[in-house]
Amino acid sequence: MYSVVLTAMIQGIKSVPVSVEADVSDGLPLFEMVGFLASEVKEAKERVRTALRNIGFTLPPKRITINVLPANIRKNGSGFDLPVALAILAAVGIIPKEAIADSLVIGEVSLNGEIKPVSGILPVVAGAKEKGIKACIVPGKNAAEARLVKQMRIYAVDSLTEVIHILNGGDYVEKDEKVNREKRTELQPDFSEIHGQKVLKRACETAACGMHNLLIIGPPGAGKTMAAMRMPGILPPLDEEEQMELSKIYSVCGRFESRVHLMEERPFRCPHHTVTAQGLSGGGRIPGPGEVSLAHKGILFLDELPEFQQSALEILRQPMEEGTVRIVRVGGTCEYPADFMLIAAMNPCKCGYFPDIERCRCTASSMERYINRISQPLLDRIDLCTFAPQIKFEELTETAKEETSEQIRARVILAHERQRYRFRNENFRYNSQIPSQKIAEFCRLNDKQEKNMEQIFHRFHLTARSYHKILKAARTIADMDGSDKIENRHLNEAVCYRNINRHFWERK
Repeated sequence: MYSVVLTAMIQGIKSVPVSVEADVSDGLPLFEMVGFLASEVKEAKERVRTALRNIGFTLPPKRITINVLPANIRKNGSGFDLPVALAILAAVGIIPKEAIADSLVIGEVSLNGEIKPVSGILPVVAGAKEKGIKACIVPGKNAAEARLVKQMRIYAVDSLTEVIHILNGGDYVEKDEKVNREKRTELQPDFSEIHGQKVLKRACETAACGMHNLLIIGPPGAGKTMAAMRMPGILPPLDEEEQMELSKIYSVCGRFESRVHLMEERPFRCPHHTVTAQGLSGGGRIPGPGEVSLAHKGILFLDELPEFQQSALEILRQPMEEGTVRIVRVGGTCEYPADFMLIAAMNPCKCGYFPDIERCRCTASSMERYINRISQPLLDRIDLCTFAPQIKFEELTETAKEETSEQIRARVILAHERQRYRFRNENFRYNSQIPSQKIAEFCRLNDKQEKNMEQIFHRFHLTARSYHKILKAARTIADMDGSDKIENRHLNEAVCYRNINRHFWERK
């Protein structure tokens, strides 16, 4: 007596198809599970055996062998309980094998036969659709998430008894899901609340237009954090593909909750400076996404940048370049998307008041130690750097209306549309993502501009990466200006966003 049930497991945010085979044969009574299993998967045999007995099905005194394919991939998670239970029931003839022949099954089973929710339902169901599977049996509390995948028949069940009833030809009753269908209407912070700081606002808009990384340096109370927290309000909405990818990440880490729509807002992640390298990149015994992945297609804001552990900051370098993070463990390798925009804020020195020599209490050595916590390779990966001076009293009490986030956002959307059209035949979308081999094509300079940039390259001791960052920023500024060509004024402004290095990291 043999049966097989289709299920899946998660690697990164991808669904890996898995088959659960059950063989019930004569011999000494034994329940064995094989197939490179983690401890929580091996424990499924005790949960399943007890759950079946508690709902009135006692396993026959025979040799029961469960094999989970493919055997070369380590299986983890509690979602294998339900597939194991149904495979055994089909093998002993309690449910017909053809009833589960073209269905994917996933779910955790409690000792009383209830089916508990599991993480990662969205990528599992989406993966099943891609492979041509027509139906999925999922826990009832995962129903709303599973139904986000269109054109897939979803059977949301709450108990083993209900599953057996349905698979034996009984009627399936759709459940009235108790989910919050109202979108949040929280009052979002607006750029109109920031008085003065025109240079800082310009840098924020430039960063948003080209999805550039931004570093803000300034004394305490200058508005660095205020500006960063208002950045999500000027970014364009996510498209459908981005919504699905972001939703999969939050589904995998169990933060998707009961939703009736995909995630529509760009994430804004602001980890405390005590966060570990694993907290930023992801990891753990069973690897999970970290802050860089939770900020995918949105903003990762690091306030008080020098206070972060240096090992945590250096781990950002690879995802900032590649847009993904790969976590290697003994059980395998997981890859998570990490295409985020980094916004960082820091004081110019430990006390925060440099270059105000009347207020700054720092010695030259302490300033050097503080500023050198940020490595040059990390700085090279930051496109824009701006200084936010202490706000003046006249600016603070100014009654004139400031630009709203909605007004700035309209210009950002226009700049994104220009980039979308320019890169319509490419595999990237924003100016910040232009690869080095495409720089000459999309950031073309005339002879005079090239000679000027050669002088700047040597004067500022630029690296190849920082030189390309200037050209990408200039391309974005030209887009904001509605210009097809990079003009001198666009280059000059882009250079100013790198010139701040000379005032802090290269001072003598």
